[in-house]
Amino acid sequence: MFTISETLQARFDTKMRENDVPEKLHAHYRKWLRYYQDFCLKYHTPSDRRESLPLFLKKLAENKQADWQQKQAAEAVSLFHELLGPAGPRTTSDANRPRQKQTPDTTQRINSSSESTSTTEPGGRADRPQPTTPLQTAAPDEKYLDTAIPTGASWQAEFARLADEIKVRHYSPRTLQTYRHWVGDFQDFVRSKPPESLATTDVKEYLTWLAVKRKVSASTQNQAFNSLLFFFRHVLGREFGKVDGVVRAKRRRYIPTVLSREEIEAVLAHLAPPYDLVVKMLYGCGLRITECLELRVQSLNFDTGMVTVVGKGKKVRTVPLAEKMLPELRTHLETLKELHKRDLARNYGGVFLDNALERKYPEAPKEFVWQWLFPAIDLTKVPKTGEYRRFHLHQTQVQKAIRTAVSEARLTKRASAHTFRHSYASHLLGANYDIRTIQELLGHSNVKTTMIYTHTIKSATIKEKKSPLDF
Repeated sequence: MFTISETLQARFDTKMRENDVPEKLHAHYRKWLRYYQDFCLKYHTPSDRRESLPLFLKKLAENKQADWQQKQAAEAVSLFHELLGPAGPRTTSDANRPRQKQTPDTTQRINSSSESTSTTEPGGRADRPQPTTPLQTAAPDEKYLDTAIPTGASWQAEFARLADEIKVRHYSPRTLQTYRHWVGDFQDFVRSKPPESLATTDVKEYLTWLAVKRKVSASTQNQAFNSLLFFFRHVLGREFGKVDGVVRAKRRRYIPTVLSREEIEAVLAHLAPPYDLVVKMLYGCGLRITECLELRVQSLNFDTGMVTVVGKGKKVRTVPLAEKMLPELRTHLETLKELHKRDLARNYGGVFLDNALERKYPEAPKEFVWQWLFPAIDLTKVPKTGEYRRFHLHQTQVQKAIRTAVSEARLTKRASAHTFRHSYASHLLGANYDIRTIQELLGHSNVKTTMIYTHTIKSATIKEKKSPLDF
């Protein structure tokens, strides 16, 4: 942690008193100044430049600091900049920073922002390249370097447009979260250069850096590529162009883990309600965990023995229910009716609905058919209205329950919630179900995705060469 000199601290204390900062906040302001100086040293950013403040605040936001904490930090750093005056003299951190040795054949790497040292202190990821300006590498005994000043351009408008473009296409919130992550990581990589000045070379260098320095998998690199492709095409309004010369991450053959029926029964034996029923739906209907948890009462049709599933991209499909599950599901619905009755008696606001359904059907949130099939244990308070509503079980709760059950069952395989979907497809294929039928049941757009399960079952193909006339 950076240590403020006694002289600077005395001047900063005087500045706080001149600006009527309450005495009880002085220690907090000093803390933010130390964090700011430490951030500038870590990211090789001159602390006497006001352009560094937006980068510091962005880091605090990424570390999930509250809005009031970010505001307090901004006030502290602004007082520090006022203390330096318009001339912007070198600060203690700059004055004590050793000069670099000239080695023109190498390029200095700059830290990123994904790893934080604590919940309140900015931290960084190592080996971040600066894509535009080559810098010289310091000698091994030199810790800090003078570097080019980042532009500090704000991408807030672009992130807002990204969210709008995702929502208008009805993509899932997790897709928005993923795209935001990669665009934010790309912003750190290019050091917040103005979006209008982004070029294809920036993307090439970023994707290469992911493969070479961070050693990400091929699927992760492709995820980053797709995120930036969407960002360029739908937010910036221009195409990538040809992205040639990118070092591709090595792809290894992926074969999903599949549990036997005995192993699935062993896991179920260590699960308590309602998690055991969730797992039975995952395996019995081949559902993704989000598809299962977002089921509502009206999704079940006992007359036809089918369940209606809303999958990725809002694609709807129907899947047959296991006959063994029907009595348990009926009992579960009776429990939901009692819970719904208690909720109504407490005058709760109902369940959460997607998009504009609630405006179209104002009473729908309180109707039983719209209740979650797997409701959350506790009600959620809506800050804007102050009312209490019920959400469905969070997937982390289910995943934790499954991890515990797998551990207690002492399986020799790594199993997650998605493993039951893999097992569903593999067991159907092993029972000689048509691959196209399995594709429809899983909701895959392309049969190539479903073909991966041909590697999870034992082949029963006859290898001996023989004429069909001799069959």
